[in-house]
Amino acid sequence: MVGAAESSLIATATYTMLLVVVPVILLTLFIAWRYRASNRNATYAPKWAHSTAIEVVVWIIPAIIILYLGILTWKSTHELDPYKPLESSVKPINVEVVALDWKWLFIYPDLGVASVNQLAFPVGTPVNFRITSDSVMNSFFIPELGGQIYAMAGMQTKLHLLTDHAGDYAGISANYSGKGFSDMKFRALAMSNADFDAWLKQVRNAPEALSMDVYTGVARPSEKVAVRYFSTVDPKLFSNIVAKYNYGNSVVGANCVTKG
Repeated sequence: MVGAAESSLIATATYTMLLVVVPVILLTLFIAWRYRASNRNATYAPKWAHSTAIEVVVWIIPAIIILYLGILTWKSTHELDPYKPLESSVKPINVEVVALDWKWLFIYPDLGVASVNQLAFPVGTPVNFRITSDSVMNSFFIPELGGQIYAMAGMQTKLHLLTDHAGDYAGISANYSGKGFSDMKFRALAMSNADFDAWLKQVRNAPEALSMDVYTGVARPSEKVAVRYFSTVDPKLFSNIVAKYNYGNSVVGANCVTKG
């Protein structure tokens, strides 16, 4: 839904700009041919300097196009604000996302489960993401579903997505984050409600629980990480990940104030 709207915006803007680009290219070729040195029938006007008609065309038409694109972009970007919840009669599902080296951790706080490098959600259900990083700055991106948004340590960003079509979508990191960056991928599975319930049952039957101690091992840098499930999750895990950087920043700030 969001991805389709963004694709439509890009296509509309491109076609609109071609209204200027294509005529300019064609006129350039025509003028080069019409006023070639061998064409003795072309008008020779060495003292010509101004044409009101040409000035009107080259200024008014681009100005109208720029005004149209400005209004279109302003309206569309506000409608597609990643922080703006999507309107739906279906109750959204909440997912907390943690960017790690070099994998993605997905926590379902309302369901009490978590997964690594696999994101699942029901078709037709809005997904409300809260995103952070427990490493360097990264970028969360599911190209077919919507725009990317950054994941930063000590901060929370938001993203809202919705799809009406079941599918297995590619999720990637869109910000270089070290040697394991190229394999920092995940799959986003849009399922029917029945299939999602089956997936959730599978995760809840997983033998591992994601406590803070287990998370320490999960967070260690690793590459080409396989999908991993956790049947239970420490309910404070996400907030603790965010808070540990904020605590460090507040301590540094307090020290600076004291020294000053």
